[in-house]
Amino acid sequence: MTNNRRSLALMLLLTALGAVLVLTSVGRTWAEGVVTGLDGGRLEIAATGSELTGLPGGMALVGLAAAVAVFAVRGRARLAVGVLGVLAGLGAAAGALLGAGDTAGLDAEAAHKLALTGAQAEQITRTGWPWVALAGGVLLALAGVLTVRFGRGWPAMGSRYEAPSRAAASAKARAESPVDLWKALDRGEDPTAGSAG
Repeated sequence: MTNNRRSLALMLLLTALGAVLVLTSVGRTWAEGVVTGLDGGRLEIAATGSELTGLPGGMALVGLAAAVAVFAVRGRARLAVGVLGVLAGLGAAAGALLGAGDTAGLDAEAAHKLALTGAQAEQITRTGWPWVALAGGVLLALAGVLTVRFGRGWPAMGSRYEAPSRAAASAKARAESPVDLWKALDRGEDPTAGSAG
């Protein structure tokens, strides 16, 4: 039982850390360069990770959602959530790798700066932020692997959080008709006492 709780805590830690790394890095500058204007002047341009690729940020959010979903599902569904977490982490890492070498996004930023349909960035330099996103993606994938490997032994939400079956819901509705509630009040009982919690 202790090992289950440790692996669950480790999964949550890896997910949180991985998502923070990815989401922080995509808001930072990944590439810089210059573009020559029509008048011969040179303008500096920069592009953030989210401007170059939306994949890492989107996959980090999927990884976070998968970590939350772990508590709501059991059995095979939990295994599927773990696989989704692995794929989200790998997607974030792949997006970071693609964004690290992207020039099209910087060229688009250059065209936007010059108000042209096309322009090419020059003297491109890269920052280390794509590698931070890559590391975050790896952590998210590891969290998914932990879910696949140990998730069956982790605690889940209690049955009171599950949706009642149709038969049980209709039986409860019949048992708690307005007439029954009034009769309980007449007897001096609190009809809401049994439904709390």
